[in-house]
Amino acid sequence: MSHVTPALYATLAEIVPELHVHCLEPWCLIGSAAALLAGADVTVADVDVLTSHDDAERLMTVWSERREPLHEPAGAERFRSHFARFRFPGLPVEVMGGLELNQGDGWMPVRAGRLTLAGLNGLAVPMPSVDDQIRILESFGREKDVQRATLLRRLAASPLRIVE
Repeated sequence: MSHVTPALYATLAEIVPELHVHCLEPWCLIGSAAALLAGADVTVADVDVLTSHDDAERLMTVWSERREPLHEPAGAERFRSHFARFRFPGLPVEVMGGLELNQGDGWMPVRAGRLTLAGLNGLAVPMPSVDDQIRILESFGREKDVQRATLLRRLAASPLRIVE
């Protein structure tokens, strides 16, 4: 696993237990935090959490005092979800309930695929498998996502994976 910064660790230490308690359906990290936990050397600016629509609504209630009400996510022409951004010690957390992607052929749900667990100091952090992370990131099509997918693809092709 690549180096988990103190900011990312502080955020995950607080949110992961709460996500396990408050989410009734499967949830997972996606984006840069998931890529880092899978071993890619990426920078993490926020923590992206993929949930169901109902679980996103539940988190909006539980974390209402942490919500950033004026934040609008970029890419509304390509992405839509029951979205909220929250302030946590360390990094912001973006919850995407029922995330959908439009690649020009209509809105399609973003599916996590096969989930794996990253162990982090006693925390069980669900994330898509490396292959599913690559699929998701490439489908997003943004330069930063394609770069992350490339790093994960190299990692997946490596015959020896070293865990720090």
